[in-house]
Amino acid sequence: MTQKLRLGMNIDHVATVRNARGSAYPDPVRAAKLAEEAGADGITAHLREDRRHITDADIEALVANLSVPLNFEMAATDEMQAIALRHKPHAVCIVPEKREERTTEGGLEVAREENRLAHFIAPLRDAGSRVSIFIAADRPQIEAAHRIGAAVVELHTGAYCDLHADGKFAERDDELKRLTEMAAFAHSLGLEVHAGHGLTYDTVQPIAALPEIAELNIGHFLIGEAIFRGIIPAIQEMRRLMDEARG
Repeated sequence: MTQKLRLGMNIDHVATVRNARGSAYPDPVRAAKLAEEAGADGITAHLREDRRHITDADIEALVANLSVPLNFEMAATDEMQAIALRHKPHAVCIVPEKREERTTEGGLEVAREENRLAHFIAPLRDAGSRVSIFIAADRPQIEAAHRIGAAVVELHTGAYCDLHADGKFAERDDELKRLTEMAAFAHSLGLEVHAGHGLTYDTVQPIAALPEIAELNIGHFLIGEAIFRGIIPAIQEMRRLMDEARG
């Protein structure tokens, strides 16, 4: 395995801390620039309908200041499509979104909304953004993502991470097997395969070792770890573990 595994740093929760006080700090753009310095290959930011963390102004500032690609996470709504078409980020990742959830709870239901999503992503693709679909490691969802013309699927690793945290290691290993098989299946269809959600120092290496995966997107854990280590050392340690797993 020689392909370098890319690390996308999600900076949403820098904005969460800022918004808790309604202040101007900490600044997500400053966090993004430090992530670049630490070796992140891209920056992920999720502009939610309720603007609970990242704001429209943050997206504008990121587009203006980043040297690495921006992965713009968004729900499949007309509002978000218009924002993405205005900014034309390197990549857009379509995710499910519910107001009452604390964080993204699962993958997007593509198979049941195939026609709508195919029409939704076409203008984004035509504008030059790479379209990624955030889905569970599930064959019908991967097949549907392929049919609608997505370039990338990002496999949801939340269940795998939760099972590890709960000490349910046999079930965790079953979920890892499923992720392994579906990463290979997606790759066989010509899709680029990413993964993310809930990954930590303790769980990242088995996912990073999967040869078909090109990018991991990690945020909440690294922002939490940055409280103790600082953002640059926190990212550098994740980078080290990913590179070690890749061999």
